[in-house]
Amino acid sequence: MASDIEIAQQARLDRISAVAARLGIPEEHLEPYGHTKAKVSLGYVDSLAERPDGRLILVTAMTPTPAGEGKTTTTVGLGDALNHLGKRAAICLREPSLGPVFGMKGGAAGGGYAQVVPMEDINLHFTGDFGAIALANNLLAAMLDNHVHWGHEPAVDVRRIAWRRVADMNDRALRDIVVGLGGAGNGFPRQDGFDIVAASEVMAILCLATSLADLKQRLGNIVVASTRDRQPIRARDLEAQGAMAVLLKDAIKPNLVQTLENNPAFVHGGPFANIAHGCNSVIATRTALKLADYVVTEAGFGADLGGEKFVDIKCRKAGLRPAAAVVVATVRALKYHGGVELKNLGREDLAALERGLANLERHVENVQQCYGIPCVVAINRFTSDTAAELALIASRMAQRSVPAAVANHWAEGGRGATDLARLVVELCERAPGVQFVYEDDDPLWEKMEKIASKVYRASAVNADPKVREQIARLQEEGYGRYPVCVAKTQYSFSTDPHLRGAPASHTIHVREVRLAAGAEFVVMICGDMLTMPGLPKAPSARLIDVGEDGRVVGLF
Repeated sequence: MASDIEIAQQARLDRISAVAARLGIPEEHLEPYGHTKAKVSLGYVDSLAERPDGRLILVTAMTPTPAGEGKTTTTVGLGDALNHLGKRAAICLREPSLGPVFGMKGGAAGGGYAQVVPMEDINLHFTGDFGAIALANNLLAAMLDNHVHWGHEPAVDVRRIAWRRVADMNDRALRDIVVGLGGAGNGFPRQDGFDIVAASEVMAILCLATSLADLKQRLGNIVVASTRDRQPIRARDLEAQGAMAVLLKDAIKPNLVQTLENNPAFVHGGPFANIAHGCNSVIATRTALKLADYVVTEAGFGADLGGEKFVDIKCRKAGLRPAAAVVVATVRALKYHGGVELKNLGREDLAALERGLANLERHVENVQQCYGIPCVVAINRFTSDTAAELALIASRMAQRSVPAAVANHWAEGGRGATDLARLVVELCERAPGVQFVYEDDDPLWEKMEKIASKVYRASAVNADPKVREQIARLQEEGYGRYPVCVAKTQYSFSTDPHLRGAPASHTIHVREVRLAAGAEFVVMICGDMLTMPGLPKAPSARLIDVGEDGRVVGLF
């Protein structure tokens, strides 16, 4: 079979105006970036406010493994399958970050015959949103250092500068650095560091903002530092929010592209789910819900990370009520959680699969009982899967009264996921609803404890006294009503990435806490989680190239 990029390059793409017309978007409200991608004007988005919403479907997954689960692929395949059934459906995805593209993933626009296209553009610079977010973030950092250099009021305590620079690349050398060396003209020497763009508060703000005015208000609320008496200094104190909004005025507009089957797809925003809130933009989701009867969206990594944040942050903030959830699983990933090593996953092993099913069952239970969303399991089929293995998964899910469907969209496109689509449509006939893991009025520490106990099945949460003091201070300063955004490894329910399956009675250690006052949540960084990843031993960048004809190769 051809590679993902070869399939994408052979596809027949419709002009983006034709894709938009299927949703009823007039061409004059498109801002094209070439023939196959466009932004939708905010004026048109605002004009949709009085229309009723379609049904929202969340695609989440079991705990990720090196074997792959195919959450994005399933989102695309399900959207195409719903259109095969005659439904008016659209999908909403996040934009890939260049860090993982050149690091571990290679590409992040789906796979096989379930992809969003133009695949190379989406995986690389796309419409420039990530670049605009990085520039806005780093403009604020430059204005902060300039504020200190000139001694402006309010006076910054350089020991309490919280704002970090960002780059859209996995670059471990930038995690902890010293800036301002070389003499008085270069500012005050201090310790600093970079995060990846996907972890930036500016990214979170763009994805949670409901309008350009809301975006600017949130940017102004960013807390960048403190005075010596610990009073917050915000971006608006530096008069930075206006210029930042100028850099983001186009980035906030939702991007419209298409699937391989020429169905509409909104790809907008890109926060990671292991270090940020892991969902595409509220503006894109709301726009799709006004234009389609069914909207399929994904949340990053497993249901314990992206799924929980989708509910407790995005749904809470935006008033979204998903009608159904799809939990993606693969035979290979389940056997990995059952103790089988990567090189042996192609062999039938029902005992290991039985052990690994505990992981899937935990996620299904969380979706149903913690988040209150009816769900179906999508078994993303691999060629090595055996009939006995597929039957075992279906049988275990049936014992929990959870429907399961084998989906073959990777090889067959939308028609390979029509069984899954029918089950999803049936679930959507129920009244939509969602329940939160914690209440708004719960103290910040209690919110963290509820996530840890209910979702991760941890027995305790601990933190060093300094971190507990910071959390208590945030509570006293009025940030206690904010949601909690947990940054932890995506590879386990625990903070140990090597602990597979469904561990229980472990301890969650909160290593660091960060206030995101513009995004309106508090980040709890747990275990050894890093907000600037590094490249792997053999990065995907070594395989990515461009030929003399300008065609990209090596994007998986």
